[in-house]
Amino acid sequence: MAKLVWDQTGERLYETGVDHGVLYPINSEGKYTPGVAWNGLTGVTESPSGAEATDLYADNIKYLSMRSAETYGCTIEAYTYPEEFEQCDGSATLATGVTIGQQARKVFGFCYRTLIGNDVDGQDHGYKLHLVYGATASPSERAYATVNDSPEAITFSWEVTTTPVNVADLKPTACITIDSTKADPDCLAALEAVLYGTDEPTTGTPRLPLPDEVKTLMTPAG
Repeated sequence: MAKLVWDQTGERLYETGVDHGVLYPINSEGKYTPGVAWNGLTGVTESPSGAEATDLYADNIKYLSMRSAETYGCTIEAYTYPEEFEQCDGSATLATGVTIGQQARKVFGFCYRTLIGNDVDGQDHGYKLHLVYGATASPSERAYATVNDSPEAITFSWEVTTTPVNVADLKPTACITIDSTKADPDCLAALEAVLYGTDEPTTGTPRLPLPDEVKTLMTPAG
């Protein structure tokens, strides 16, 4: 075994940025509807919870430590949101151009991309795709202020909780991360064609694949 060496050229990695947001609302049949671009995305803060330890004692010693189930949550921040997100934010259309609040909040799926950088390629080294399932959004605060000599756009913020979906041979999950620096390029291109859609009129609709399909898409043939 070779001696450990730190901070070698090309290994000084970091993550930054957020872009390519896509919203996938769920319909009345429980299926994710075609994705729509989420413009103005400014931040996604992942905040897992749970996995808390409960210590058990026996024979006057610490016998074992059990951990509770882990849940995935995040906070989405943006300057704006797709019209399709209104139903996920507790709004409904009363008449053309008229919406009302305090309605049922629909479940949605979400996809976004973060960048991977290093000391050689900068921010162009790679990226990670983050797929979120079974999400629901809490109400957001909206602080309107007068226009002045230092104008600022309102930033919307939603706290998101999730319900995991099934994964074959593994525990249910609400989040999948794909690293472009490790994934097969052809498989990644196939996955992105599903997530973002293509110009093909019949099969190019953007959609959110479930974990088992993601596994199939990301497994090289042969």
